[in-house]
Amino acid sequence: MSSEPPPGSGGQQPPDDDPLRKNPYDNPPPAGGPPPPGGGPYGGDPYGGGGYPGDPLAGMPPLADSGRRTLARIIDMILVGIVVWLLSWAFNVQEYTVDGDDVSVGKSFGQSVIAAVLYIAYDTYMITRTGQTLGKKWLGMRVANLDDGATPAVQTSLIRALVLWIPFAFCCACVWTIIAGGWSFFDKPYKQGLHDKAAKTVVVSTR
Repeated sequence: MSSEPPPGSGGQQPPDDDPLRKNPYDNPPPAGGPPPPGGGPYGGDPYGGGGYPGDPLAGMPPLADSGRRTLARIIDMILVGIVVWLLSWAFNVQEYTVDGDDVSVGKSFGQSVIAAVLYIAYDTYMITRTGQTLGKKWLGMRVANLDDGATPAVQTSLIRALVLWIPFAFCCACVWTIIAGGWSFFDKPYKQGLHDKAAKTVVVSTR
């Protein structure tokens, strides 16, 4: 008998103690059939956020509100932005240097590099570790893999962070953040930002 994992599993399964792993009732029972015992790990409906066979959200909590996601992102931007500003000042690579009537922007690339490294490192580490940045934790949200509900791995978290923060740091700043994050206000059915689509993730509520 073959020991290979079933098709579509990717050879990996989320750990048993992963708080975002889907519950064992990924799909509702047949019409008229008895409900599964015990309910789901998130309380209430034992089928979590899903409602029909094959729904990737089955067994997960409800999707997070896009407005709360935006507020969490602003919190993270402020927190990391303070560190970026302090390091830029320490290394004298501020974006704008004023000397009398002379305003110089020649050192802005150095600040962009610092911003990109810090934002990407912060987002990748926090999402890989718990599925939550500080903003998401404070506002009751987590990032999960769309296919299995698990906390994203390093590679997935890095892809997500790169798509979100590289344009932000080097060219488009807040405009890209608005576009990438704002996409979740209109995306159906999973409320994904552009960075979520690239990484195949969703943001779910923990409250």
